[in-house]
Amino acid sequence: MNIGKASINIDQPVEAGSFQNIVYTLETGHAIDDSGYIKIVFRYAGDFGTPQFENPSEANFCSVSTDADCHIEARWDPKGHTRPWGKALYLKVMKGFLDAGDIVRVVFGDRSQGSPGWRVQSFCEDTFEFKTLVDPFATYQFKELPESPTMKIIPGKAVKVVCIAPSQIQKDIVFTAYLCLEDRWGNAVDKAIPCEQPGFKKCGIYTVGRRDKKSGLKAVSNPVKVTSEASALSHWWADFHGQSEETIGSNSIEDYFSYARYCSMLDIAAHQGNDFQVTDEFWDKINQTTKKYYEPGKFLTFPGYEWSGNTPLGGDRNIYHKEEGGSIYRSSHDLLLDEYSKYPTASTADDLFKRLKASESFAFAHVGGRYADVTMHTDDIEVAMEIHSAWGTFEWLVDDALKQGHRIGICANSDGHKCRPGASHPGANKFGSYGGLTCVLAEKLDRDSIFEAMKARHFYATTGNRLLLDVELTTPDGQKAVMGDVIEAQTAKLNVKINGTAPIDYVEIHNGSEIIKTMRPYDEGDLGNKIKIVWSGAEVRGRDRISTWDGMLKINGNKIKSFTPVNFWNPDSQPRQVNSDEISWKSITTGGVTGIILELENSKGKLQIDTKQIDCATKIEPIGLEPLVFDAGGLMKKLEIYRLPQKADCKFDFSFVLKKLKNGDNPIYIKVMQQDGHIAWSSPIYLVKSKSEN
Repeated sequence: MNIGKASINIDQPVEAGSFQNIVYTLETGHAIDDSGYIKIVFRYAGDFGTPQFENPSEANFCSVSTDADCHIEARWDPKGHTRPWGKALYLKVMKGFLDAGDIVRVVFGDRSQGSPGWRVQSFCEDTFEFKTLVDPFATYQFKELPESPTMKIIPGKAVKVVCIAPSQIQKDIVFTAYLCLEDRWGNAVDKAIPCEQPGFKKCGIYTVGRRDKKSGLKAVSNPVKVTSEASALSHWWADFHGQSEETIGSNSIEDYFSYARYCSMLDIAAHQGNDFQVTDEFWDKINQTTKKYYEPGKFLTFPGYEWSGNTPLGGDRNIYHKEEGGSIYRSSHDLLLDEYSKYPTASTADDLFKRLKASESFAFAHVGGRYADVTMHTDDIEVAMEIHSAWGTFEWLVDDALKQGHRIGICANSDGHKCRPGASHPGANKFGSYGGLTCVLAEKLDRDSIFEAMKARHFYATTGNRLLLDVELTTPDGQKAVMGDVIEAQTAKLNVKINGTAPIDYVEIHNGSEIIKTMRPYDEGDLGNKIKIVWSGAEVRGRDRISTWDGMLKINGNKIKSFTPVNFWNPDSQPRQVNSDEISWKSITTGGVTGIILELENSKGKLQIDTKQIDCATKIEPIGLEPLVFDAGGLMKKLEIYRLPQKADCKFDFSFVLKKLKNGDNPIYIKVMQQDGHIAWSSPIYLVKSKSEN
């Protein structure tokens, strides 16, 4: 049956995040009956402007017309089709019919009455598709066109440059730093540019400053540890978690690993497609691609998948095999053709862990659409809780695991759907945070060393920055332990070395879910007229976690000299200074932190904050080191206000003697908060206090 052909008026690449006027045309093949439909569907990952049909002078206005003797009624449904093509524009034929050869036009971004156009998605894609289906007989049985129109989305001009250097090198060794140019939405403009460095003559912590000759943009690298000889444990940066178009992401798995290797300059990457979408053929492709990109000493890959069971059955888990050729044990076959696979299913997380025991593999517990139920857990398989991703920040998941008595590490990854592993900007909707990274501490960059490090929990998590973090416990009898280790003692000294990518706000020392001490690299005497206001938290653990914090602040009896946004990732939705004493914003959180740093003229006056979550007020003069905390209910929702020093340091070393330990496991870990909103968490060291020695 000839059901028609579709086309668009765009034959040139368009810039990511730009406003466009796109004329989509469908010429019908078979007649479409009264109350039949045309449906144009788009990928879930697309963060383009939502088509609207009511306000012709506003952004994303769309118009629909036909030359046939009928009316076309348009309806947008964000979950109107089978994943990954969830976003759907329904065009219902009414008061007549469409005959063969009739024309239906949709103008995405109709500018005829003042609309600036339709904002296309913020990330690049070679084949952004207007996938078209038709219901010719009004039976709601949709038939897909054999070919649908596509357009290419490319990066805009470079507005930022990121300098990436190895986190650890030996002195006098020539090394390579890389410059990655990004557009305003965080898309890499091209592959990273290598810049050979002569090496450092002395041991210590350094940064590399580089300038891109073509754009004139400058950047300072992540901190680099320079040692006299090869260390037992080096720092390797990983993004273990993201998807491509073969499941629910965008672009191909080849594009995915290429971006990780040549744009974000990761050391380690893995791909995690939802298991119920991974066909046996695509599982073979995943294994072929990880094998192709694996270069020991340069770039490390692991074959894997996301076990995507419903939360009561265990919730999301990330699975990684040490080598290619392993099995995929799916939670279901829901989106597989004919529901066929040669591999058995694992209907619960407990069943999954039992099956994985026969292989060399490891797993993370994850929070995405579904969240992990960590009452199901096996220590020697599930090595970590994923505390942060583009979905948000999930400290409660770590607390859940530690309260269960599990020995786990703490990791962070992107779970990116926009094909930017290692540099996963959240874009314009859905995702509330910049994607995280995991820093693995291992001797070599090969599968044996990294696999052993993962099993030993020798890694730490960040919200996407590459700070250096070293945590060690020493006991009175000379024992030493690093992240992930288990050590028996009655007391121990905690030794911490931090070299941040921005000034350090504070460091929390945790014993499980209890904060036993907060450390700062400054004291009351260093405070100035900078006030930090941050809001955080989520509504629930599941999909509807987004908390809206739209609001404003007003200063009475003082003036704002300047302000700095904290974690406002959308360039089109930045805080706005209304006048010298007022700032307004639109903001969401999904567990993580967003806010504003104010620099005031003096320490006098009053601060009033009104948001959709909470209203609060305080005098400015009493604001000090310890935050004023305003609880907003929900899941760890709160607003905090505290004062910052005029000058602050990116480096912070300290020691702390651990006393008052409980019997059994004491999971000792730290949380580092930087002024710019980036956070890091070390994996716990398990300090075991024996009852018999009380």
